[in-house]
Formats: sequence, structure tokens, C-alpha cells
Amino acid sequence: MTILKAEGISAGYTELDILQNVSMEVKTNQIVSIIGPNGAGKSTLLKSIFGILKPRKGHIVLRDEDITGLKPNKVARKGISYVPQVSNVFPSLTIQENLEMGAFIRTDDYGGRMEEIYNLFPTLREKRKQKAGQLSGGQRQMVAMGRALMLDPIVLLLDEPSAGLAPLLVATIFEKILDINKTGVSIAIVEQNAKEALKMADHGYVLAMGRNVLDDEGKSLLDNEEVAKLYLGG
Repeated sequence: MTILKAEGISAGYTELDILQNVSMEVKTNQIVSIIGPNGAGKSTLLKSIFGILKPRKGHIVLRDEDITGLKPNKVARKGISYVPQVSNVFPSLTIQENLEMGAFIRTDDYGGRMEEIYNLFPTLREKRKQKAGQLSGGQRQMVAMGRALMLDPIVLLLDEPSAGLAPLLVATIFEKILDINKTGVSIAIVEQNAKEALKMADHGYVLAMGRNVLDDEGKSLLDNEEVAKLYLGG
């Protein structure tokens, strides 16, 4: 069942459209990876879905509801959480305080949800009173994902979660993404580490020059010689 669909999206930051008639969809419990060269429009697509950018054309549909053009706080209330590539934690706040900030629109008791986040990221429990700005890059990324999960989303958007991390930490972050997906959260991930992103993807999309180039099952894209040559380094 399709849970999130972007249809014919055209969007940009100035008068020029970075995205030109781009479409993608995420089905229930899927991991969908979006790959392509720098400037392809991958991050712009996530920002358009989350309401940071308003598409000039096209529609964003979540569970059969058109959410095109809604502001981010309203998109979050509908069930989508977003983790940007940069500035994704409050460095002067503790881990615990960052997670509490993630629940800012909740009016119920979210203590149980926080416990689930700590079970998912045991390292964060150990350091919960430490300021996020003092953490390693990988730990900050866990805080960012944990904070996004505090709203118990049905779809999680991740923008370059492995950017700038050491190889060992990259592997850890990808393992955590798989763990999150196992809890029933559908995930759309933009990632420069295209090979690893496709390995864990149920479905993948290749963007170039702001357009859809190809989409297929993750494994099929990994085995595609043209994709390997252009985007996987071999």
C-alpha cells in the first residue's frame, strides 16, 4: 500500500526549478533510497515533501490526503518527520532536552516514547545529560533521528545521514536506520553513499538534473551496469 506519493513535483529556490516533474512513492514499511549526483535535486525533493519548499507544480499525497503546500508543523502533525543534513540538533541542549524538543507538538504523555528511543539508541541513554554539541558526529546523528522519532511518525525523511562520518560510524547509522524501519516506520533517504543506500532499499530512485532518470528495486539498481558506472563508482 502506498503511504506517501510525490507526483509531478516542480520546485526551486528562485525562479528556476531545481526539480522538474519529479515523482516518487513510498509504500508501507518500505525503505526508499534517492540517489544521484550533487545538484540533482534530492534534498529539494525532501524539503518539498516536508513543506519547507512549496512546489510550483505537482502534488504531495500522504495516506490519500493531499498535503501539498502545508507548513512543516502541519506536515509533522500528519505523520511525517524530517532530519536535515546540517543543523539537526540543538548543540547547547542535552540529549534529553533535544528529545523533549522533538515532542513539542505532543499533548499526551510521551515518556513511553522516549523510553523506546533510548532502547533504540542505548548510547543516548548513557549520555542523556550531556550536551549534544559535545557528541561525536555519529552520536549527534542518532540524537537527530531520535528527536524526529519522538512524534511517532509513519514516514521518516532522512537527508544525507552518513555525511561526514567515519566509515565505522556510517555502518552504525545504516544499522540504526534498518532498526527504525523494523519498528514499522517507512523511510525515504537521500544519500551520497549510494551503494550502501541501495543495499538496504526496497526501492530506489535515481535523479539527475532535477528529473527522474530511473527507478527500480534497490537490488536491481545495484546490479544495473549503467547505474554502477555513473553513480556507484564502478
